[in-house]
Amino acid sequence: MWELLNAKQIFTAGMILFAVIDIIGNIPIIIDLRKKVGHIQSEKASVVAGIIMIVFLFVGKEILNLIGIDVNSFAVAGAFILFFLALEMILGITLYKDDEPETASIVPLAFPLIAGAGTLTTLVSLQAEYEAINIIVAILINIIFVYMVLKSSNKIEKVLGSQGISVIRKVFGVILLAIAVKLFATNIQSLFT
Repeated sequence: MWELLNAKQIFTAGMILFAVIDIIGNIPIIIDLRKKVGHIQSEKASVVAGIIMIVFLFVGKEILNLIGIDVNSFAVAGAFILFFLALEMILGITLYKDDEPETASIVPLAFPLIAGAGTLTTLVSLQAEYEAINIIVAILINIIFVYMVLKSSNKIEKVLGSQGISVIRKVFGVILLAIAVKLFATNIQSLFT
């Protein structure tokens, strides 16, 4: 198993996951959540997100097949979610209204913010190109980085200020919108062929 470790695969898979998880772009959402609930359970959110991703890496396709959903349909659904999240970030509106959560750990941090539809779809796609051990290492590296960002969200907010956070939120909203459009365009074609 250890002989399958490949630094290039780990780096590439890690960078792809880093872009899709987009924890830097989610800093404004994390700060908003912390203001609403008062405390973010960084450890719990990171561990649960890591477990969700690793489990989905091994049984994701089977789960989707079991309920009669192909990967492309899952990806299109994920594209819609990302699209609406991006609109919220860019326009400063709230489309999704939920009961006020008491804590922010599993929902909405671990799922769908960190291990969301885009991340899970990406994991299924990465399986076709990379060894599972390299993807797991890439997941763990990303989870460590996610934990560090969650833990230091207070300091990040102080450094950036409200204007900086607003700018980052809009910029990453546009990037998220582009990812949503690409995810939709790539997968919608295969639904009709």
